[in-house]
Amino acid sequence: MSNKIKLSFWQIWNMNLGFFGIQFSFGLQQTAVNPIFSFLGADHAQLPLLNLAGPVTGLIIQPIIGAISDKTWVPGWGRRKPFFMIGAIIASLSLFAFPYSSELWFAVGLLWILDVGNNTAMEPYRALVADKLPDEQLTFGFQMQSLFVGAGITIANFSIFLFQIWFSHNETSTGICDPSSAMASGIPTWVYYSFFLGAAASLGTIFWSVIKTPEIPPSEKELEILKRNNDIPFLKKATAPILEIIEAIADMPKLLKTLSVVYLFQWYALFIYWQFITPMLRTSIYGISNNDILKFETIKALCVSGSVVSPADLEFAERIQRLSEQALAQTGLMNGTYNLVTMIVALALVPFAARFGNKFVYVTSLFLTGIAMLVLPFIQDEILLLLPMVLLGIGWATIMGVPYSMVSKVIPQERRGVYMGIVNMMIVVPMFIQTLTFGPIIQNLLNDNPINAILFAGGSFMVAGILAMRLKTSESKI
Repeated sequence: MSNKIKLSFWQIWNMNLGFFGIQFSFGLQQTAVNPIFSFLGADHAQLPLLNLAGPVTGLIIQPIIGAISDKTWVPGWGRRKPFFMIGAIIASLSLFAFPYSSELWFAVGLLWILDVGNNTAMEPYRALVADKLPDEQLTFGFQMQSLFVGAGITIANFSIFLFQIWFSHNETSTGICDPSSAMASGIPTWVYYSFFLGAAASLGTIFWSVIKTPEIPPSEKELEILKRNNDIPFLKKATAPILEIIEAIADMPKLLKTLSVVYLFQWYALFIYWQFITPMLRTSIYGISNNDILKFETIKALCVSGSVVSPADLEFAERIQRLSEQALAQTGLMNGTYNLVTMIVALALVPFAARFGNKFVYVTSLFLTGIAMLVLPFIQDEILLLLPMVLLGIGWATIMGVPYSMVSKVIPQERRGVYMGIVNMMIVVPMFIQTLTFGPIIQNLLNDNPINAILFAGGSFMVAGILAMRLKTSESKI
């Protein structure tokens, strides 16, 4: 690959804009997908296993796509951009179809397809930033990416909060036993609008980045290597990415090995937060117990079967539905707030990292995020709940940018794609472990209480902060 030149602010902006669409989709997954599962009858202890799609597709898709894109060059398109567009099309179609889910199994299946699309686009996008930017602009480039992470998720979450205020009133008045009402069908119709907006954002912003960002063409020597790769028999070519991933893991720099242990606790905790923040709010703010949920589901089943339901039970069920929707909207407001903070501080972190070191900024952010989660269950006011979101926003801005800057400086240029895929494996493996283990943990060790789940996540972040102090970087200050 030819020598890299410094890019202007707007060139880096255009290059990263597509991340807005990817993260809008991710924001809907964070905030709306698990409540949709609940609206369709899932118990909160089932949520970890229902989220298996994310870690499995991330574990399989991203490293393989990364390795393939390293050895790809499509004239007129480039090395990474073909994968952006394929992923954007898959994700947009899935987002458009998602709110039409009438059964839990259908929604779970669409989540798998959506994650395939997002993961196809995600890893080559991170590799593109490393491909295009010289070392002195890497931190800025990845923090610009963090800005669009925050922007995409912010708009997604605020759309959920605002659409619930603007469009939910007519739905709740029709009654849970009216077959034509949103309450009877499971998913409120105001949720549809956020998913339609996400489908447009995913395709539109990635298309903009594709047409505005030329990739650096390979040298004659690199083209010859790519050509020889195309002549390799199909079976050998199909297994080559897997073998390359295994070899890269064996040669992994020490920084990545240490970071993988930090990521185990960090991403395990984040997956807990995204799954259990709405159930926590239902309990801590709106006073809905597990028994209330069971009674609600029983009344709803009686309605569906055509049985007679007493006016008192109908009133109870409609109240639980309204409060559950308010909990979802409050989650949108809170998650939108922390991502708004991410937008504000993402680029401001660049001079802090330059002065104090990436490691110091990263360790501090992990502790701040842990504090935020530990205090959440004890706040009873909807507005005051936004204060810990400031700390979480600082942490999220750092998590989505600073580690990638540290990693990019220690991995070889010719293996950027595969190593960015491996970094993603370090994210999804903890998520995979969480989906398999946390259901039994909350049921048997945490009193089946979502409040305890959030406290558990806060403790995990504190452990991650302590472990991150062991990272060895060239600019380490602690």
